Amino acid sequence: MRIDKFLKNSRIIKRRTVAKEACEKGWITVNGKIAKPGTEVKEGDIVKVTFGSSELEVRILRLLETVKKQDADTMYEVL
Repeated sequence: MRIDKFLKNSRIIKRRTVAKEACEKGWITVNGKIAKPGTEVKEGDIVKVTFGSSELEVRILRLLETVKKQDADTMYEVL
C-alpha cells in the first residue's frame, strides 16, 4: 500500500492530498528514510510524521483497503 493511502485510511492525516503534500515536503519518513507519496509500506514498518513542532511515530500493524472510522486506530500502534 502507498504511504499516502495508508496515512489517509488510518486517519493519521484526514485527506490523501494533504498526505501527498506532507510526503513531498519531507515531513514523512518510513524506516528512517524520507518517503515519497508512492513509497510502498508493509506491516511492521515504522512511520514518522512531523506536524509542525510535534512528531508522531507509529508501527504499522495492519493494511486495510477499506476502513471504518472505529477500526482505523487498529492499523497502527503509537511508539
